[in-house]
Amino acid sequence: MTALSASGQHPAPRHWRPVALLVAGTAFMEFLDATIITTALPRMAASFHLRPVDLNVGITAYMLALAVVIPLSGWIADRYGARRVFAAAVAIFTAASVLCALSASLTQFTAARVLQGIGAALTVPVGRLVVLRASDRRDLIAAIAYLTWPSLLAPIIAPALGGFITERLGWHWIFLINVPLGVIALTLALVLIPGGAGTRAPFDARGFVLTALASVAAMYGLERVGGGAGMQALPWLLLGASALLVALAVRHLRRVAAPLIDLTVLRIRSYSVTVLGGSASRAAISAAPFLLPLMFQEGFGLGPLASGLMLVPLFAGNALMKVVTTPVLRTFGFRRALLVNGILGAVTLAATAFVTAATPPAWTALLLFAGGLARSMQFTALNTLGFAEVPARQTAAANTLASMQTRLSAALGVALGALILRLGALAHGVVAPRVADFHLAFCIMGALALAGALDALRLEEDAGASVRR
Repeated sequence: MTALSASGQHPAPRHWRPVALLVAGTAFMEFLDATIITTALPRMAASFHLRPVDLNVGITAYMLALAVVIPLSGWIADRYGARRVFAAAVAIFTAASVLCALSASLTQFTAARVLQGIGAALTVPVGRLVVLRASDRRDLIAAIAYLTWPSLLAPIIAPALGGFITERLGWHWIFLINVPLGVIALTLALVLIPGGAGTRAPFDARGFVLTALASVAAMYGLERVGGGAGMQALPWLLLGASALLVALAVRHLRRVAAPLIDLTVLRIRSYSVTVLGGSASRAAISAAPFLLPLMFQEGFGLGPLASGLMLVPLFAGNALMKVVTTPVLRTFGFRRALLVNGILGAVTLAATAFVTAATPPAWTALLLFAGGLARSMQFTALNTLGFAEVPARQTAAANTLASMQTRLSAALGVALGALILRLGALAHGVVAPRVADFHLAFCIMGALALAGALDALRLEEDAGASVRR
């Protein structure tokens, strides 16, 4: 089966690999930028004559811009053409990076971060949509593998890289390094991605308002919980409001003739498994890069550099698995891979609860390496299966939902991990979490990952067969 162009009528190019590499590169730039900034906050706050905590508004503004615009990504790509929207998104993100670097006040910085978030909200979802439409079914596993590594790699290397850039070059360069990358990406986008006429699909304004508000409430609520406000009422009120808005949005999207997001894609069992069980798996996996550095530093007393080096085996496992992902999925199938690999991944997460400062480094490295292998396979399998049986006409809707779910799942994992640590510290009357609190968090994440893996039992044995040939 050959993929379709943005208009759904013209055949996509045969050479998908350069397009996938381009999109993966821009995704890595966006994911890295979103995580690397935390290491530079103290230096940035000093230059603005503020406290580091005051700059959290810039991070929050970026996250909320993502939450608002991502639900629009599918409609905008179809309306104006994926090539045009992707190129514009890269240009916006690059220009906003320059404005972030030139900011002389918190107000300027926050405005620049909003603009940067708008660019990022379109770059990753529309980029993946371009790859999906440029790939034949038989190339989908390999194509998705390219798109998976940025989200796995960026959170691991961001702390060490951000610290190095901030100390040696200055915090401005955290944003300025995006400029040459953005210019290259924009040039390649105009060359590699075929143009295509947009459609005249009507705009579902009510659907947009409901989904955007639901996303904003959920993302901000989870961000507040992850930021240590889990004992306050506001984040839980926001999460409750988000649940209500989701119910209203679903009711509306099922009734309107031309919904912003076509929810009938959830009737495809393989896709629904990647949304439901996949959310649990992604939340548990996303919590690891948050919990591990904290445990190494606050629990074991390691410095930032030593803590960053401890994560190298995790990255090595991520990278090595990419070599064998395609043959493994083609040999054993998605159902077996998601189930067996998911259980192994859950075991590695739970086993981290037995790591202490006295554990031989070799054993810790081996455990993290195994976790990296399982993490990489599970992400690629979920992301590929999600689109394996989706018809071309529903690709945009499936991609938009997947983008929203991925962001929310990652935020959920971090928020849940932070809440567990906070509750543990409060229960024992201490300020900082103890090693035992980290161990409990990893046990709970292991259980969450196991629940996500077991959802694969709903799959048919031949699920995703069309992309395994």
